[in-house]
Amino acid sequence: MRLPGRLFLTNLVERRALLYQMVRRDFEQRYVGSAAGWLWGFVHPVVMIACWTFVFQFCAKIQLPKGEVTQNYTLFLLAGYLPWFLFNETVMRSSTSMVDHANLITKTIFPSELIPVSLFFSSLLNHLITLTLLLGATALVLNHWSWNLALLPGYVLLTGLFAVGVGWVVSALQVYLRDVAQAMTVFLQVWFWMTPIFVYDGDYPERFQFLLDYNPMAFLVRAYRDTILSSRPPDLEESIILLGWSLSAFILGGLVFRHLKRGFADVL
Repeated sequence: MRLPGRLFLTNLVERRALLYQMVRRDFEQRYVGSAAGWLWGFVHPVVMIACWTFVFQFCAKIQLPKGEVTQNYTLFLLAGYLPWFLFNETVMRSSTSMVDHANLITKTIFPSELIPVSLFFSSLLNHLITLTLLLGATALVLNHWSWNLALLPGYVLLTGLFAVGVGWVVSALQVYLRDVAQAMTVFLQVWFWMTPIFVYDGDYPERFQFLLDYNPMAFLVRAYRDTILSSRPPDLEESIILLGWSLSAFILGGLVFRHLKRGFADVL
C-alpha cells in the first residue's frame, strides 16, 4: 500500500513527465513540415515590430520623451510587446483547447488542467527565442547590460501565472458557451490598445489614467522595459500589485476550472 506522501510524489512526477511530452508535441506540431521550423517563432514578431516601427516612428513620427528608458523606439516597442505576446498567445490558444482535445478528455482519465499550462510553456519557447534576440540587440545597439536582468525570470513567471489563470477560465467557459473564444478575441483587441505598448505612460490623458492603474499588463510592460532597457529597478509597489494580480488570477482560475471540469465529459 502506497503512503499518501509517496503517492503524491508519484502523481507529481507522472504529471511533470506528461506536461513535458505535451509541450514538446505541441511545439513540434506547430512547425511540422516547415523548412525554417522554429525560426518562424521569432520571424513573425520581428516582422510585425518592423512594420509597426515604420508606421508609428517614421510615418506618424512618434518621439519618446527624454525621461524614457531609451530613445530607440524599436527596442522600446519590442520590450513592451514581448509580455503581451506571451499572455495573448497563451490565453487565445487556451480558449479553444478543451474543445480541441475533446476526444482525449471524454475517453480517458486525463488531467485537462494541464492543457493551458502546456500551451503556456510551448509559447514560452518562442518567447525566449525573441527575448534572446532583444537582449542581443540591446547589447549591440545600446551597449547596455544591467543586473536588472536577474529579475526578468520573476516577471516571466508572473506573466505565466496570470495567463494560465485567465486561460483556465476561458477554456472552461468555452466548453459550455462556444461564443467565449470569439468574445475573448474582441476583448483582447481592446485590452491590447489600452495597454501602453506603442506609447509611453505620459501620453495617457489624466481622465484615462485608470487604464494604467487597473491594468496588470501595463505593470508587466513597464517591468520588462525597466529590466531590459534601463538600470533602474522596477517599481516595488507595482511589482507587489502585479504579484497580487497574478496569484489572484491563478488561484481563481484554478478554482473555476476545477468546478466546471466536472461536466466536461457530458457536454463535450
